[in-house]
Parts: sequence; structure tokens; C-alpha cells
Amino acid sequence: MALDTGIRPAPAVLPPSLRSWLVVIAVFGAVVVAVLGVLYSGHSEPGSVDRWFVEPTDDSVGAPWRNVALAVDFLGEPVGAAALVLVAVAGCLLRRRTRAAVFVVVGVGATVVTATVLKSLVVRTIHGPGNLSYPSGHTAFLTAFVLIVALFAVGRFGLGRAVGTLVVLSAGLVAGAAMGWAQVALGAHYPTDVLGGWCTALAVVPATAWLIDRTAERRGGPRADAAQA
Repeated sequence: MALDTGIRPAPAVLPPSLRSWLVVIAVFGAVVVAVLGVLYSGHSEPGSVDRWFVEPTDDSVGAPWRNVALAVDFLGEPVGAAALVLVAVAGCLLRRRTRAAVFVVVGVGATVVTATVLKSLVVRTIHGPGNLSYPSGHTAFLTAFVLIVALFAVGRFGLGRAVGTLVVLSAGLVAGAAMGWAQVALGAHYPTDVLGGWCTALAVVPATAWLIDRTAERRGGPRADAAQA
């Protein structure tokens, strides 16, 4: 007969109901990032797809929308990004969700590092040779952060596969679109840069969540076995 020792496993940061779908989404994101990186490697001008939307080398919005774009852009700057991460981590720790706090830090960190490394590999520039643009780090960060929060919400409310996937993708799409618009409007990135940043987050966040859960399960294996004894 099993004894209740009071030990409860920490909730997974990647909801089991979403794992299969998020694997497909992560692979899709990685493929898009790779294809765009190859297409625009070494380029310093907007491509034909970029010109469908707007000429990204000029500020395309004026007041008051420019102020809105600057406010959104601030969320991807070091101070704004750090504030978002600190608030999320503090909330996780207050709820005693250590694994979730680790996911916030590692998830957004891995996404930003990946975007930074890709910039050095692709070497696409805007406004001069010193401004690497692909993929957009701002878009990658905010999309990753919102995806992580959405995954927490799905796990917290026990949403099913269809609804949970819709919630996660919708949240990521809104965040990516908002930051992407701001980056293009301010002339900081080409439209395909922000698409690359969005897909970078789609690829990295699910993979990071899976790795964190796997690592936690392996480290907690003996404890879990004892709880079931």
C-alpha cells in the first residue's frame, strides 16, 4: 500500500498536453530561422519580402504612434527586459515554484543568446556595417517571455491540448507582432528580422522547457521513487 509522505513533484513547466504540438512548432521555428538566415546572410539591404511591408530604413511612424513604438521597444531594452524578468521570477518564488523561476531566467536567456549568436553568423546589417540585424533580439526576447508566461497559465488552469496550444500561440503572436511592429516602425529592423526573432523564440522556448523538466525529473528521481514506496 502506498504511503502519502507529503512529497509532491514540482509541476512541469512544459504542460504534458502540449508537448507533441510544441515539438512541431519548435521544429517549424528552427527551419524558418535557418532558411531566412541563409537567404539574407551578408545582406545590407531590405529584401523583396521586406519591401512588401515598408521601407525599413526610415522611421515610418510619427507622433503619437512613435511614442507607442518607443514604449514597446523599451520592453526589449536591458532595463525593461530585466524588470519583466525580475517581476516574473519574484512571482514564481513567492508561489514556491523554483523550477518555474529557473525556466523564466534560462528560457529568455537562451533565446537572447541564440539570437545574438545567429546575428554573428548571418551578418545581416542595417544602417551600416556595425548594426547586425538578423534576427531581432527584441522580438525574440518579448516573444519568449510571453510564451513562458502563457505556458504557466496553461499549466495553472489545466487547459487541454487544443485550447492550450491556441492560448500559447496567440500570446506569442501578439507579443511578436507588437515588438516586431515597433522595431520596423523605428527603423531598427527589417520585417524578416522580426520574423526570424519570433521564430527563434518558438524554437528555443519549448526545447528549454523540455530540458529543464528532464533535468529536474532526473535529479528528483530517487525522491519520487521514495514517495511512491
